[in-house]
Amino acid sequence: MKIPADLAQTLAAVVDEGSLDAAARALHVTQSAVSQRLATLERLTGQVLLVRSRPVRPTPAGEAVVRFGRQVALLESDAVAALGLPADGPAPLRIAVNADSLATWLLRPLADVLPMLGATVHLHREDESYTAELLARGEVVAAVTTREAAVPGCSVTPLGRMRYRAVAAPAFAARWFPDGAAPLSLAAAPVVDFDARDDLQSRWLAAAGADPAAPPRHRVPSSTEFAEAIALGLGWGLLPAAQREGRDLVGLGGPELDVALHWQQWRVQSASLTAIADAVRAAAAAALTAP
Repeated sequence: MKIPADLAQTLAAVVDEGSLDAAARALHVTQSAVSQRLATLERLTGQVLLVRSRPVRPTPAGEAVVRFGRQVALLESDAVAALGLPADGPAPLRIAVNADSLATWLLRPLADVLPMLGATVHLHREDESYTAELLARGEVVAAVTTREAAVPGCSVTPLGRMRYRAVAAPAFAARWFPDGAAPLSLAAAPVVDFDARDDLQSRWLAAAGADPAAPPRHRVPSSTEFAEAIALGLGWGLLPAAQREGRDLVGLGGPELDVALHWQQWRVQSASLTAIADAVRAAAAAALTAP
């Protein structure tokens, strides 16, 4: 059987908007029309594609159809632009990115290339260890990720390594580490984590011979505010060079930790996606340590 592209794009719109009502408004059709399209699509595939929750979410089978619908929309947008035909506007390019890349080096290449393409972008901020999951589910067309193995249907290119160093505010270091960052002091000094998935500080503690479970922890789930919390003396943490610049911080010694980043994208012939990938790779080459 063939999956009708318009029906797949309708399912993608429902997932993106979170409800049938919102998708109907985005598609400029009635809710009844959206319901009929979904019913037809599920009848054709013989599978339930959508969980009618709040917000709605695709089933595993639905994720495959959503991915197809988004790929069609991307290719259609490229074709319309190449032919010089009028369009309602290109479909937004959804890209998953880790918070530190977003805060330090990624926005500049996007700002340079997107106006030339006449394209818009929706950035999904996620931990670099999990951005590939969004790609695998078809929620994004590309991702900055630590995953080296290609997601099925995607290509992968090394970007470089983001290097982190343990730092603290001078007053914080003088109070908690008067004799240096020894294991006993590290067990008592407060730590700043980005969120529950952030394991950089735990990895550094283990490498320094301290118990990662011992110290009290703050969570500041915003990259800029995370760095500011460390500079203000809330706790110590690991920062890349770009976020250490211009802040009064002292190093705690110990190992520097590298996070290897890769660019993964759908393996489709899209001029806009290729242009973005080229710009991102060039910016990464300048901002990151060579892979």
